[in-house]
Parts: sequence; structure tokens; C-alpha cells
Amino acid sequence: MQLSSAAQTDIGLIRSENEDRLLCADDLRLYAVADGIGGLPGGAEAAATAVTALLKEARAAHDRGKPLNLATAIEAANDAVLRLSVKIAPDTGLGTTLCALTISEKDKRFHLANVGDSRCYLFRDGRLLQLTEDDSVENEVLRRRANGEDVVMEDRYRNALTRCMGQPMPLDVKVITQELKKGDQLLVCSDGISRLVNDAEIARRLDASLSPAAVLASLVDEALARGGNDNATGVLVRVDEL
Repeated sequence: MQLSSAAQTDIGLIRSENEDRLLCADDLRLYAVADGIGGLPGGAEAAATAVTALLKEARAAHDRGKPLNLATAIEAANDAVLRLSVKIAPDTGLGTTLCALTISEKDKRFHLANVGDSRCYLFRDGRLLQLTEDDSVENEVLRRRANGEDVVMEDRYRNALTRCMGQPMPLDVKVITQELKKGDQLLVCSDGISRLVNDAEIARRLDASLSPAAVLASLVDEALARGGNDNATGVLVRVDEL
């Protein structure tokens, strides 16, 4: 299998600190984005801890000659963030999103899991598909309404997270597994990109026969042109040969 990948992060135009962290580990076929929760202390530390713990789990599995259990690895990353919160923010806790993707050369599949609202998109045969679902108040309300509940939502809380790494609650990590096709592109990104660059614009850039690095630069530039009100981070993987 032959892959091309790239990663880019930008502080944006408003924030004083970049609280996003990323992984682009081609040797492990592991790609991830974590976005520290700005409303809590230590967002950058939480995001860094999550990706470091995920990488540690992946390297340990690789050294044992075993495939990475993504759900278990994310649980381990959550435990690491929880331990950090006891040290630096025992009153409020810490929080970060985490969207992680692994690619298996053996069975030519990808495995994906997310906590929070960092996203993964699949671009295949000219079409863009959002693979992950945001853990947001809006989506929670929509699910409850679909079940017949009469739920009112204040618009200002629409994008608030209902689930993140580092909070003392079961994560119930669900892993998406899907076969790969030659030409597939998988984009993992923080909401600093996904909230400012719509799906049609993301698809247009992925369909432009650009390198992964050029695609990411274009997406970040567009997010900045639209105000850059958050950190903008992306990791892009393209399947050149299976």
C-alpha cells in the first residue's frame, strides 16, 4: 500500500494560543487531531496528552506485532487526560476532542473513532462523506426529538459538546471500519476548519488533483480568510496504491 499524507495547524487570527494537536505517523499508519476545550483550563495540555497517549499505545502494539485496538487506545488516552486533570485542574477537569484514524495494510481497511466535534471526511469518486458525527447539543436534541421527546434547545448552546476526553464518564467508543479504495482521501480536522469551510468547498479542493500538503494549505487559508476565529488543524491521507 502506498499513501501520501500531510498535516498542518495554524493558530488562527483571534486565539492567543494554539490548543490543537495532531498526529501524522506514517510508520504506524496513525493519524489524529485533538482540539483542547477552550472553556476549560489546560486545553493545549489536554490535547497534547491525548495524542501522546494514543501514540504510545500505537507504538506498543506495533512493537508487539499486534494491530492497534483503537477503542482501547482512546480509552487509555482518556485515562491519561483524567490523570493530568487531577494534577492541574482538579476542580473543573480538562477537556479535549480526539478524532483518530488508523489504516490497516493487511486487510486494506481504515478504522476510525472520534470523541467531540473534530471530524473525519472521506472523499471518494468525487463525493465527500462526513464519517463522524459531532458530539454536540444540537445532535443530541435531534436524536431525542426523533425518539418523540419534546426538547427545547437554546441556539447559543447548539455547538456545545456533550462528550469529550478527560471527563469522568464512560466514553463508549464506537469504531467505524470500512474498506479502502485506490484514490480515497481521508481528512481529519478540527472545527477551526469544518465550521468555516463548508462541505462543497472542502470537496472542491480535494477534487483539484493537488498534493495533500497543498489541499491542507488551501483549507487553512480559506478558514483564515473567513475570520480565522479558531485554531485550524488538519491531517490528510491519500491512498495512492493498494
